[in-house]
Amino acid sequence: MTVDLNDHVVMVTGAARNIGKAIGDVLSENGAKVIYTDINFDAIDGSFDASPNHLKAILDVVDERQIEDVVNQIASEHGRLDIVVNNAAMVCMKHRVTIDEFPVNEWNKIVDVNLTGVYLVSRAASKVMIKQGFGRIINIASVAGLVPLRLQCAYDAAKAGVINLTKAMAIELGSRGILVNCIAPGSILTDATKALFYGEGEVLTEKAKRMLDHVPLGRPGTPKEVAQVALFLAAPESSYVTGHCLTVDGGWTTGYLRDF
Repeated sequence: MTVDLNDHVVMVTGAARNIGKAIGDVLSENGAKVIYTDINFDAIDGSFDASPNHLKAILDVVDERQIEDVVNQIASEHGRLDIVVNNAAMVCMKHRVTIDEFPVNEWNKIVDVNLTGVYLVSRAASKVMIKQGFGRIINIASVAGLVPLRLQCAYDAAKAGVINLTKAMAIELGSRGILVNCIAPGSILTDATKALFYGEGEVLTEKAKRMLDHVPLGRPGTPKEVAQVALFLAAPESSYVTGHCLTVDGGWTTGYLRDF
């Protein structure tokens, strides 16, 4: 898919790797000037800054002052901020336990990054977009916000919140020329999940096969497949789409895929 994003200024959070970086790369390839933001760029290789359309900034999405500074700096230096992709997130890897044992500090951390971070970035960015009378906000939710995953209560709740926050913002900002949508990825092949999905010889592990037996397409998705959906939502052609949650899950949430 190719669209014209020339003269568009984009900010992507959590863009150092995986889905965030793929989204930034695809939007950049279609002409946008992309500011990749992340709390940590250690994983970025030396080629990252090779393109004039690739800029980067350190950003912690739970730091309200830093968010305001980065957004205002982008607006000042580039004259506008057209598209924001709220991708920064964290999953619960350490405490996979039931709610009666789930630590409060872990709950707060996950909800802060996954939900409050979306609110804080959108709050700052929407002020710029309202002044210019145009904007797109794309939030990265999860199928966990639609169909809860066991032993991940904080992540489930936060991502469900992102979906409803998206709809609330769409109602509030639509009359001001700002479209707000979200994407709900399913099982996506990232740096963190490669070892989970594939063993020696790039063969799916037995655990991965069990995980994917409810996915009609029978495989994990890729960050670029999510990025192409973000490109659609960023495109001028999607000008009548707002308040929508678009699943990119290989059919995960359509129902159970069973042989009985």
